[in-house]
Amino acid sequence: MVTRNIKPRSNRYKKSGKGGFVLAAFIVAVCLVLVAGYLIKQASDTKSRLAAPQKSLETVVQPTRPTLLPGTPQHPLSSAVIPISPQQVEIIPPVRQEPYYTGDLDPERLPPPKPRRSVTGKAALAIVIDDMGSSLQEAQALVSIGIPITFAIIPGLRHDRAVAEYASQHGLEILVHMPMQSKEYPRRRLEENGLLLAQSDDEIRSRVLGYLQQLPGAVGANNHMGSGFTEQKDKMQVVLEVLQRRGLFFLDSITTPQTTGLKVAAELRMRHVRRHVFLDNEQQEAYIRGQLDQAVARAKKHGYAVAIGHPHPMTIEVLAKTLPYLQRQGVDLVPVSSLAH
Repeated sequence: MVTRNIKPRSNRYKKSGKGGFVLAAFIVAVCLVLVAGYLIKQASDTKSRLAAPQKSLETVVQPTRPTLLPGTPQHPLSSAVIPISPQQVEIIPPVRQEPYYTGDLDPERLPPPKPRRSVTGKAALAIVIDDMGSSLQEAQALVSIGIPITFAIIPGLRHDRAVAEYASQHGLEILVHMPMQSKEYPRRRLEENGLLLAQSDDEIRSRVLGYLQQLPGAVGANNHMGSGFTEQKDKMQVVLEVLQRRGLFFLDSITTPQTTGLKVAAELRMRHVRRHVFLDNEQQEAYIRGQLDQAVARAKKHGYAVAIGHPHPMTIEVLAKTLPYLQRQGVDLVPVSSLAH
């Protein structure tokens, strides 16, 4: 009997290489199915996104409205204000004040003090807000407090006249906030219409007259920066002579202990007054309240005080919360012109 040697089928496939081919073909087929499924899903998602409505920039950007401060009534004219969108107005901020001088002056640079009080006999406190003129909304927020705050407006800012007219309509007085050269000039820039030590006396007179023409309702003027300019007696005399001839008084912001402004004003026998406290060297509520307390204490001790602040949101908020209650502390809030002598 002849016996055949029959090998298993699997061995024949292995020897011929057909088994490996079948496995590879199976793997490739699975991969193709997965890729096709992924592409179909991506196409479906893209179609859904394109079909969805697109939001335009106009629906995303909402116009801003004047902000009402906590505890302050809405001014009657506030409802007439047209909301301003970010695309409608270009805000040109003033050149912010140089580092604030918080010390006192050399007694030789001060004219003899004259004690003064308000007409009621109480201590008098004047609040002046510098750097006004770039925003009508700042003016509206300050007017709504209902206190006779004085606006010091930088001539030449975008809304200088509008702010001046708004203040006048609501019985607030305005000052010309005259831009003057600082010691850091030109590293610390100055408005293009500012007063420089290198300018001739005629140029200085012309610029000051231009300020008064821009803000004809001003009752006085004070210096914006000016740590370099106010130390020069001859230059300050040129400025103050123009103000005196127009019947304005001078508020010295005291940005340097070597200021000559008060001395020159006294020599010219023109009305003048000085700043005693800066309110907002730091934008913190506790700090601003502390500075207001200092101003009140100074007013009670000497009969009057002048405090200068700026239209920062925190400053406005603190003033709105605090000023209406100061009269309960025996202090009258008065226009700064009533303290000039």
